[in-house]
Amino acid sequence: MKKDYRNYLSLLLVALLLTGCSQTAKVSEDIPLVRTQTISLGANNQNPGYSGEVRGRYEAALSFQTGGKIIQRQVEAGTHVKAGDVLLTIDPKDIQQTVNLTAAQVASADSQLHLAQSNLARYEKLYEQGAISRAQLDQYQNAYEVAQAAVNQASAQYAQGNNQLNYSQLTADSDGVIAAINVEAGQVVSAGQTVLTLVKDGTREIEINIPENKLEELKNASHIQVTFWALPGITSEGKVREIAPMADKVTRTYKARISLVNPPAGLQLGMTATVNISQTGSQSIFIPLAALYQTGDMPNVWVVTDNQVALRPVKVGAFGDNAVEILDGLHEGDVIVCAGVQKLHEGQKVRL
Repeated sequence: MKKDYRNYLSLLLVALLLTGCSQTAKVSEDIPLVRTQTISLGANNQNPGYSGEVRGRYEAALSFQTGGKIIQRQVEAGTHVKAGDVLLTIDPKDIQQTVNLTAAQVASADSQLHLAQSNLARYEKLYEQGAISRAQLDQYQNAYEVAQAAVNQASAQYAQGNNQLNYSQLTADSDGVIAAINVEAGQVVSAGQTVLTLVKDGTREIEINIPENKLEELKNASHIQVTFWALPGITSEGKVREIAPMADKVTRTYKARISLVNPPAGLQLGMTATVNISQTGSQSIFIPLAALYQTGDMPNVWVVTDNQVALRPVKVGAFGDNAVEILDGLHEGDVIVCAGVQKLHEGQKVRL
């Protein structure tokens, strides 16, 4: 009886062990499903877009031609103005006093001129009668000319004072939109200090920043398309208008202006835009940012071969919107994992 009991326990233990092995085998055979991308050169690869901002073709930094305390601000950021509209006003009291002073100087100089003119006329008659010498007449002639010069000088100072009084009001030189205001009422400003930025009506364009290794690609671009985050489904054709001759000292990128061939309706200053550049015969490779797997300082990607993954180092180039350019390490036809790369290990089997 005991022998039968022992046999029963032995069979039960073997059954449990077999069951455990079967479950382990099932777990070990759990092959993950991955999202992949097949590398192809040329048209099937979309170049990364460069984010930019809608700017005006002509932007003027406005400033006063005289200094003083601002007493009134007639505009706000975003205000549309017409040529001649008053934007800011400086306290004109001191300037007005200067104008009054120069006006008095003009009156005084004019009075001296009339006196010199009368004296000259009298002494000319005396000279004709032989009562005075030529030297005495020359003295009065000279006094008249000095008085005339004094009148001209005082008149010029009066005109200058009037100009300064007119400069106490900052006016728009053309139709446009106020893009920025740098001062407030009560603030003292100096002549030439930028107080407003006026974007003139007319052409709108996109300002982007280009890395130095992409300058030639931009210059030789065969087609430029511009999309707008606030205007979904709308695409505009662009053209390179200018590229800055020097890189920014901080970002080491070059500012570029893209003019719009057919600007869409509803386009507003400051809107976010994406500039996509394509080049005839381009053989660049771009992959999703999520496909990169960083090990130390070396970027890598998981390459799938015969349903097994292997880590391959790559050399990256320009970064765009959720995409990165691969300069070296991948070839046409390679299949890479583009999602969940942190969960994989070398030689792991995967399902496509």
